[in-house]
Amino acid sequence: MPNRTVFFVSDGTGITAETFGNSILAQFGAKPRHVRRPFIDTLEKAQQVVHEINGCAVSEGRRPIVFITLVNEHVRSFVRERAQALVLDMFNTFVEPLEAEFGVKSNHRVGRFTEVAKSQEYHDRIEAINFSLAHDDGQSARNLEQADVILVGVSRSGKTPTSLYLAMQHGVKAANYPLIPEDFDRNALPSMLLPFKRKCFGLTIDPDRLSQIRNERRPGSKYASLENCRYEVNEAERLMKRDGIAWLSSTHKSIEEIATTILRDIRPDRLIY
Repeated sequence: MPNRTVFFVSDGTGITAETFGNSILAQFGAKPRHVRRPFIDTLEKAQQVVHEINGCAVSEGRRPIVFITLVNEHVRSFVRERAQALVLDMFNTFVEPLEAEFGVKSNHRVGRFTEVAKSQEYHDRIEAINFSLAHDDGQSARNLEQADVILVGVSRSGKTPTSLYLAMQHGVKAANYPLIPEDFDRNALPSMLLPFKRKCFGLTIDPDRLSQIRNERRPGSKYASLENCRYEVNEAERLMKRDGIAWLSSTHKSIEEIATTILRDIRPDRLIY
């Protein structure tokens, strides 16, 4: 759908609308043009975004798709009535049935991040992000006893983005350490990890894919050669298997899938909010 535009319109950041909308669009293999319009909390702003939506409908010759998370009734009604688009009202779809089920009215709070910034969970996430950055790629062995999980695997197998996702989304203190040829020669994990082996979780990757990724960084090098990638991956998997470290392949998995698997195995309590 290269000529189809999807708008995500919200009186908050728009992250909720975009995340939910993308999940739905993924069911159709759709990759339309995305436009996020946050903080649409007045009629004047709503008029501007409706003008943009209608202009898009004219230029593309088909109506856009619009996901909205708008609490203000007047703003919401204006967009629904004036936009020449398929408007999917996410709050109305879910809030009204829940009000009936719970027997109470919702508080109609705009956005979800204002109060979050004052919560203990938010401060825990910030602390976890700082921890993960300080312990990225084996930079530091200090305070590893505070780690919730320590990711191990060969270079470029996805350890850093997974660590940061765990910290940002779940407040998990995740360190990560690369397994390097010296570890394979010694046939042992890095010595600083041995006291914390129960916290370790391994990531592996298909050698062909690893070679492609490394060639983008250091083209034509031994580091990126397919032969070396096969060697490192095989040795890393052998080492993790010998030491009883659970591991999975990041080749065909999203960061979200990897993180959820790690939480299920290492910190299942973090899957409960």
